[in-house]
Amino acid sequence: MEEKRWFLSIIQNDFMNGKIDLDATVKLLEKMHVPFDPAHVKHVFKKTVDKQKIATINMEDFRAIYRAIVHRTEFHEIFCAYSQNRKDLADTELIEFLKKEQFITEGTATTALEVILKYEPIDEVRNRRQLSFEGFIRYLSSEDCTIFRKEHRTVYQDMNHPLCDYFISSSHNTYLVSDQLIGPSDLNGYISALLKGCRCLEIDCWDGSNNDPVVYHGHTLTSKLTFSSVIHAVDKYAFVASDYPVVLSLENHCSPKQQERMAEYLLSILGDKLLTSTISKTAITQLPSPEELKFKILIKNKKSGTIEETMLRKGEDTHGQTGEVSDEEITSSDDEVDEESPLRPKRGSSKRKSEGRSTPPPRKKAKAKKVKIAMELSDLVIYTKSEKFVSFEHSMANQKCYENNSIGEAKAHKFVKHEANQFVSHTSRFLTRIYPKGTRADSSNYNPQEFWNVGCQMVALNFQTPGIPMELQNGKFLDNGGCGYVLKPEFLRNQKSTFNPHNVGRYSKPVSLSIRLISGHQLPPSNLSKSNKADPLVQIEIYGVPEDQAKRKSSVIKSNALSPRWDETFSFTIQVPELALIRFCVQDEISLIANDFLGQYTLPLLSLSKGYCTVPLFSKCGGKLEPASLFVYVWYY
Repeated sequence: MEEKRWFLSIIQNDFMNGKIDLDATVKLLEKMHVPFDPAHVKHVFKKTVDKQKIATINMEDFRAIYRAIVHRTEFHEIFCAYSQNRKDLADTELIEFLKKEQFITEGTATTALEVILKYEPIDEVRNRRQLSFEGFIRYLSSEDCTIFRKEHRTVYQDMNHPLCDYFISSSHNTYLVSDQLIGPSDLNGYISALLKGCRCLEIDCWDGSNNDPVVYHGHTLTSKLTFSSVIHAVDKYAFVASDYPVVLSLENHCSPKQQERMAEYLLSILGDKLLTSTISKTAITQLPSPEELKFKILIKNKKSGTIEETMLRKGEDTHGQTGEVSDEEITSSDDEVDEESPLRPKRGSSKRKSEGRSTPPPRKKAKAKKVKIAMELSDLVIYTKSEKFVSFEHSMANQKCYENNSIGEAKAHKFVKHEANQFVSHTSRFLTRIYPKGTRADSSNYNPQEFWNVGCQMVALNFQTPGIPMELQNGKFLDNGGCGYVLKPEFLRNQKSTFNPHNVGRYSKPVSLSIRLISGHQLPPSNLSKSNKADPLVQIEIYGVPEDQAKRKSSVIKSNALSPRWDETFSFTIQVPELALIRFCVQDEISLIANDFLGQYTLPLLSLSKGYCTVPLFSKCGGKLEPASLFVYVWYY
């Protein structure tokens, strides 16, 4: 009775004139704070009025539509299992539900009261400290019951480790918003990446007219941005999504004169945000931490000499002075010469088979060409000095902790395959950036997981290109409050580690995971169906070390995007949970051999909540498909 009275009190004024149409129905659902997809409401409304042959509905029809959208049978079954009178949950019954099903063991009575006060819409029920079915629905559909653990939605990891101990959200050719050859360069590339929590941006710099450097993909027809406009955008958006440091990875093709102009812009626009000196006076034996570098912007570029020499020059006028650094393009000895420029002919790409070795066989070495770097720009490079990668042995013997390497995806893939142990040892000491091969002219992406598996910190992707690689990227960096820094597992930080993703051995900490896929709710209607129907199925995938990769598929539910019901259980054993991601992908079966993507959600395995959870869904482009979701029961130990 209380529920009916409450319901009527909200809607009766809208039915003063007897009946309402579709628009008024939508407005009334909004007034009731019901999350709905207009396409589904329209479909349910149409089914109701088709029976009556008139385009309006009465109060009882509205109630039926409300129940079809909101009163989910799977929720009612759970509610009735704990409610003795099947009308309300007493606080003791709610406490039992929270303990048994949601695994809330501490402060359960307080949590129960919070749930009642926050989600119970009926005053009389709330005043009795009880939860009606209406309140129970609102609780189970809320943020409190999403599959992503509450504790991981804010920064919870230790941010005092050296920078090389973190995975860092990184973007490739950030200025591009389409392909790599003829598409536009756009400041929105930088703005949207920063707003997604990206912490390493790439800027390709070339000489522009009037001594004003420009940013574009050299040797291609992509359009140009001024360097100063890019730095203004970085200045404005760098710390909106995260307080932690931003690294500007410069691919620098400018003359010394325009490099000085770049330095001028960096100093004048970024001001105090730009890191221009070391944070302590002592000798540098390890990189500073994200915590120490909060709200700072670092320049990653070639550098002449050492940091110590830079600090001794502090205060001197170095205008017009240049230093020399070797040109990476000329000395590059791997198969991906100048990967970043797809239209450039490869120089000296002799046919040889040196797969899996970081030191190729002796051959005529192109003479190391020296290029000039303006000291004013060189001196802005503090903890992120770019060094050409020669071999793991060479780095171990010669590289300083503040020197980092960029390795192309094809070469890095060979190292993962044949020298994984050395790769792990290397990334435990030095920042390592991976970038896509130059033949990816369409801005496609590689699978970042294999490079995270060996501890690569900056696995740079084309943020503008939707697909599984970017879904994994977005899922991984949901962790730690979405701040763009995720602490690597201990076995990828420890310099004595012998971890190998292909043979995890003693590093295995198996987790048994069970996921009961219960139902879907207001799934995106199929693009291929006029009747708002879809034939949905769910694929649950694990990404991680090779041994943990897995895929499971549910059955297909015919013609039901509003409330498909599966009740199927999937079990997984994961050897290295610290590196694993889990992806839920909802598809529409359009034929026996083809499925249409409807939505997905990816998150780190260790960020899973336990108990009854909703899984929000995201579109191909990464937008939230509210209120579309899956309802699951998660259990692991």
